[in-house]
Amino acid sequence: MKEEIEELWREVRDLSLGNSGRVERLESPPSPVQFLRDFITPNKPCIISNAITHWPALSSWPHPSYLSETLSDATVSLHLTPTGAADALAPLRSSLCFASASVRRLPFPQALRLIAASNPPNMVAYAQQQNDCFRSEYSSLAADCDPHLPWASEAVGSDPEAVNLWIGNRHSRTSFHKDHYENLYAVVTGEKHFLFLPPTDVHRLYIRQYPAATYTYSEDTGEFGLELEKPTRYVPWCSVDPYPSPETLDDEMAKYPLYFDGPRPFECTVKAGEVLYLPSMWFHHVRQSADDGGLTIAVNYWYDMQFDVKYAYFNFLQSIQYRSTPSPMIHDKLSEETDSGPDDYDS
Repeated sequence: MKEEIEELWREVRDLSLGNSGRVERLESPPSPVQFLRDFITPNKPCIISNAITHWPALSSWPHPSYLSETLSDATVSLHLTPTGAADALAPLRSSLCFASASVRRLPFPQALRLIAASNPPNMVAYAQQQNDCFRSEYSSLAADCDPHLPWASEAVGSDPEAVNLWIGNRHSRTSFHKDHYENLYAVVTGEKHFLFLPPTDVHRLYIRQYPAATYTYSEDTGEFGLELEKPTRYVPWCSVDPYPSPETLDDEMAKYPLYFDGPRPFECTVKAGEVLYLPSMWFHHVRQSADDGGLTIAVNYWYDMQFDVKYAYFNFLQSIQYRSTPSPMIHDKLSEETDSGPDDYDS
């Protein structure tokens, strides 16, 4: 079985992006038929240029004063973490948990100031509410970009299920995960740096069950805590950090050899004015570079995926027990400590 799965990794890489390993770039938006035939159906990513050049957002959003004035009456959800990594693994005593951000509802001008000024390890603020927030919290900006991408909507056969706005700085990042959506990700200012792996590489990311926790933040002390959810809830999450510190590199490589010793993940940079098509169920990790004003802003369109043979095939692969080294039951160890200790972790 080991040889068959590793051969599958190689074959899918060749089918997806060829020997070059580069994400295909299109100089103009594809026709709906081309997009469906060449990218959605084969589950293949691409970057599209000149698809949003007509958006007023490209010239107006890099100016914080424009955003603050346009959204002066808006209240938005701001995600706060000590490091910039929300929805990611974090240390909790002697183990790990799945940590979600502390979410505050703030007037947008105040939220934007916090995003621009935030710095680890004190606090990193990121506007990343993923609940169709662009059409609710940020509706005053609706005229600055398209409500959907017509060529994508026609190819999928529906309008987007959700449209989200992302406003962060260079410290904001997203750990490896997958989404059950066809994702069209449009960068307005700054740059986004993606690592991704096809769904067939599921075993390389060591998905394990981690107890869910939420950051707390004290405005009085400026300190974060981390509280486990009660009752305990477990979240399946990717264990691999693709950018470990030099001090932990050897240990991480030993724990996750299928990732570090296997084929390199695909990578690309999406610049302002470009759109990335990220196919459903592809694992992706995201970092970003800010513009001259210290911000990175993007809009993404989530289209419902088809739960067809690709989805069934992925679930089949995920069900295969394939590990090169024994994997400890992380949640068992943490549960034992939880029964005899406090819920807070001060970082």
